[in-house]
Amino acid sequence: QVQLVESGGGLVQAGDSLRLSCVVSGHTFTNYAMAWFRQGPGKEREFVAHIRWNNGFTRYAESVKGRFTISRDNAKNTVYLQVNSLKPEDTAVYYCALTTGVPTTRAPLYAYWGQGTQVTVSS
Repeated sequence: QVQLVESGGGLVQAGDSLRLSCVVSGHTFTNYAMAWFRQGPGKEREFVAHIRWNNGFTRYAESVKGRFTISRDNAKNTVYLQVNSLKPEDTAVYYCALTTGVPTTRAPLYAYWGQGTQVTVSS
């Protein structure tokens, strides 16, 4: 069974930083991509960033480009999201997800999801 577990969220002030982690287990996929999505209060789930596991190619939502960095540690089967210069609008539950298809920004095409980690940014 594929399992993704996020951690690293918390309550921070505007301008602060966090590093979110997502540990994936229970799979033998060789070509896949992992992504971070987020869902704020009263909002749709939105794409944040994804990374191709085999070559490390990344893509970011325009709203976070330059502030957030996605990375991976193959040995630890972990994907990270470094979130810097946080703004109140970044407040959301952050989810990691995995797709074995073509990497995409569309949430419905990700087959496996974690349960999320809460990031709350105060003014």
